[in-house]
Formats: sequence, C-alpha cells, structure tokens
Amino acid sequence: MFNALIVEKGEDGKTSAAVQQIGEDRLPAGEVTVAVEYSTVNYKDGLCVGPGGGLVRNYPHVPGIDFAGTVEASDDDRYKAGDKVVLTGWRVGEAHWGGYAQKARVKADWLVPLPDGLTTRQAMAVGTAGFTAMLAVMALEDHGIKAGPVLVTGASGGVGSVATAILSKLGYKVAAVTGRPEGADYLTDLGATEIIARAELAETIKKPLEAERWGGAIDAVGGGMLARLLGQMEYGASVAAVGLAGGAGLPATVIPFLLRGVNLLGIDSVMQPYENRLRAWQRVATDLPMDKLEAMVTPATLSDLPKIGADILKGQVRGRVVVDVNA
Repeated sequence: MFNALIVEKGEDGKTSAAVQQIGEDRLPAGEVTVAVEYSTVNYKDGLCVGPGGGLVRNYPHVPGIDFAGTVEASDDDRYKAGDKVVLTGWRVGEAHWGGYAQKARVKADWLVPLPDGLTTRQAMAVGTAGFTAMLAVMALEDHGIKAGPVLVTGASGGVGSVATAILSKLGYKVAAVTGRPEGADYLTDLGATEIIARAELAETIKKPLEAERWGGAIDAVGGGMLARLLGQMEYGASVAAVGLAGGAGLPATVIPFLLRGVNLLGIDSVMQPYENRLRAWQRVATDLPMDKLEAMVTPATLSDLPKIGADILKGQVRGRVVVDVNA
C-alpha cells in the first residue's frame, strides 16, 4: 500500500482531492514502475486539483505533471531497478496518473535518465517549468541571441524564474518583467539586471514598431504582452513563447515579422523527442546555478496540495513548489 492524492468526482459533478492509501493493482498500465520521491506544482496541477477538475477527463485521478524517483521494476531493457529517472510531459497528471503518489507506472519512452550532478529533489526544483525554460533558452541560442538584453516576462513564476537564472549564468543581461514589484529583490538575486513593471508592457499597442530594445525574449504570458514586445525586438531577434496566461489571442500585425525579421518560436514541453529532452536535462545539470535554485523553492507535502493548487491559480505562488511525496 502507498499514499496518493486522489481526485474524485461526486454525483453532483463536483470534485474533491484527498490523500488515500491504495495498492499497486490500481496503477495504470506501463512498462516501468517508479518509486516517486518528488513532484512539483504547476498551473495545470492547480486546475486538476481544483473544484472544477480542470484538465482531468477520467476519475479517480492522480494529478502531478512531473516526477523524479527510482525505478522499482521495469519490463524495458533501458531501465533497471535502482536507476534514477525524471519525467515531464506526455500528459502525465492529466490523461495518465501522475506524480502525486508514492508510486507511478508509465511507458518507458516517457522517462529520461537523471543526469549526473542532479538529485531527484533538484530535478523537481527545476521541474516542468524549468525544463520548459531550458527548451526556450536553447531555442533562442539556436536562432542567435542579439546584443541587447534578453526580456523575460512572467519572471516571478516558475518558467520565468528559472529562465532568468539560466540566462544570467550564461552571461546575458536579463530584463525581468513582473507584476509583483515587491519581489524585485528575488529577481535581482536570480541575476536580473533590470526589473520592468508588467504595466509597462501591458499598455495598448500604439504603433506596430517601437524602438529596438531586446536581443531576445522568453514570454511566459502571451496575449497582449507578447504582441507589444514583438514591436520592441531588435532586427532578427527571436521570441520563445511558452505560456498562455494572458490569452491565446495575438492582437499583433505582421509588421515586426516582415520589417524586422522577428522570429516567434513556439515551445511545447509535452511531447518533445527523447533527444531534445535528454539534451535539455543535461543542460540543466550544467547551466543552472544550483545555489540560486534553492531560493526558488517552497517545500510541500501531498496534504498541502489542494490549498497550493488554489493559490497557484490565483497567482499567489512564486518560484517553484517541490512536493516531497514521502513526507
């Protein structure tokens, strides 16, 4: 028997989440069984744990869109008992039971060996948000970062915090956009050289092109903010777009793309090829300043998750929440 956070839907259509003891016979199909050690809390997790059920389609359900732990049993030659592994994406925690349990069973193709130099706790301090941030940094580098500072929107959140820390360690000047000016010291400690109030970029677009300001950008907000910053990019610069908190619409014109050659790079962390996932995690192990990583972390247990899920939907969670599923 082991503990799991189970989300159930009642006859009235309302959902509830509570820690229960269950047996391995209830785990879904998969080639590899993992003794989970840590998971995280992301925006999707807040939706799944919340009263509306969010992205969940089948009940009962175990949320948690990522996890790290130790292989307990494997029917796949690539993994053996005792191997340390990490998983992000593949709709784990949405369509397939996820990381909010002390055991998980998944397809072997979804896993990645934990890189040398990373502990399972550190891997989840990075988590899906940090993995996505690294994918965004890699995309910018592949397209060439220009001379100006790199802009990071939603910088106080999970993706933005890790992106700021990575870019700073790599030697780039980072302009961090936040709606929480009281958290400026937090972003400065992560390496941001300039703090910009969200309201400055949330203003209505008055003209499609403005003065060139940014040599690259990682946008974790979308919507009107993404449209605004496109007109401020240097010629040939790229924007890696990773979030939709500001909406899926893009109230922009084609002018930044035609007259400045701006590149808009979509980053999807869910179904990345194995080689990209392995490369990103290896880069995390070498390029993320671990001394700054701990400053992003808020610890949690399984029983904390319903409240934390609600808080993250309200925008009240800063940095990364790491869930010790055995605490």
